Amino acid sequence: MKLDYTELENGIRLIKLEGRLDLSGTYSIEVQFVNRCAGDGVRVLVDLSGVSYVSSVGIPMLVNAAKSVVNRGGKMAFLNPQENVTKVLDLVGIPNVIPIYYDQQAAIEGLK
Repeated sequence: MKLDYTELENGIRLIKLEGRLDLSGTYSIEVQFVNRCAGDGVRVLVDLSGVSYVSSVGIPMLVNAAKSVVNRGGKMAFLNPQENVTKVLDLVGIPNVIPIYYDQQAAIEGLK
């Protein structure tokens, strides 16, 4: 699992994940992911376009980070999940809690 981090000009933290968000993948990035989401009032956009698989271990990492962001006055959204990842996210009701976008500019607007 790979995690790339960029801070966009508008202060939004863009976290791009690549690989399989299974047990070993989640374990390899969880601390770094949580640290990149930390802070008061942060806005985080998680690009899932490079995630080929998400398991029942990866979902809690994403949800817990989102809860932490929101509880500290921030916002989180997901960007461009692959079709199979979208199905898993839909199945567990993620879109009811964390917005999913398929256009980066729309996601940025949604995080303002």
